[in-house]
Amino acid sequence: MTTYNIALLAGDGTGKEVTDEAVKILKAIEQKYGYEFNFERALIGGCAYDEFKTPLPQTTLDIAKKSDAVLLGAVGDWKYDNLPPEVRPERALLGIRKELNLFANLRPAVVYPELTSLSPLKEEVVSGTDIMIIRELTGDVYFGTPKGIEEKNGEKFGFNNMCYFESEIKRIAHIAFQTAMQRNKKLCSVDKANVLDVSRLWRETVICVSKDYPEVELTHMYVDNAAMQIIRNPKQFDVILTGNIFGDILSDEASMLAGSLGMLPSASLSDKIPSMYEPIHGSAPDLKGQNVVNPIATILSAAMMLKYSFKMNDEYNDIENAVRKTLKSGYRTKDIAQEGAKITGTSQMGDLIKENILK
Repeated sequence: MTTYNIALLAGDGTGKEVTDEAVKILKAIEQKYGYEFNFERALIGGCAYDEFKTPLPQTTLDIAKKSDAVLLGAVGDWKYDNLPPEVRPERALLGIRKELNLFANLRPAVVYPELTSLSPLKEEVVSGTDIMIIRELTGDVYFGTPKGIEEKNGEKFGFNNMCYFESEIKRIAHIAFQTAMQRNKKLCSVDKANVLDVSRLWRETVICVSKDYPEVELTHMYVDNAAMQIIRNPKQFDVILTGNIFGDILSDEASMLAGSLGMLPSASLSDKIPSMYEPIHGSAPDLKGQNVVNPIATILSAAMMLKYSFKMNDEYNDIENAVRKTLKSGYRTKDIAQEGAKITGTSQMGDLIKENILK
């Protein structure tokens, strides 16, 4: 029996509820395929601050680093809003990305046929949308130096440095091209090369890497145009490659195509073990304990873990197909409810998806 060790970081708010449903689904995969998943829980975010006065304790990092993969719920709660910035729950995300060297964020934006009416865009615009946004995660203005706020010419002056090494661009570009090869062999690299020197290096480097993937059709788009095109005609995109800050913005924009944040998973890959998987939604502390949040994004994040960390493509497809079957049968949590839908709670949705896996 093959055994995999998973660090389970539920986090704050509804994080435990959604990760519990992902565990339920992984146990169904255990039952069907004969694997063994060992889960070790650790604190992250506000709950970790309450216990250790830091949102990312060393014990949590130790558990994460010795695991085969990390499954994260969500961090944050309004009651921590007045904490100093360095100990806010959200700081744990930047910290764990750096400590695990999570350089590649894969965020799919898929519009399921049963949910097209939920999108704020017209159904004919979003129907059939299936985009994979690949965002570089450890460079750019979030990590660039120098940075800070100083006094200059008699007034406050704030600055952050947008910077990339060529090697960082090559690393993420290879991930994007490899992903495109597994999909429709189309890749759009998004930058601001008409204005920014760092974007000119980005574009030059992506073009250089493209020579290793002659089958992939490479196009380029400025970020302001890309933001417009994602709304105007999202189906023109298959794989989008971009830097950290542009990817942060564009992936959140693309998430609204599906109509609910509760449907969208993500993977943050490392060039080492482990990688980390999490839903893109927040912790929703106001909904904690009510059994109403949508666990599908976390369940699909667990599916991505099987695919990218454990190379279990059939098992990944089993989970995705079970989600589709459940939606096709009319079951909905409140965030994706439509007229005539069969409304379910968090745990009930997990049960239904589990049943469809085991059928």
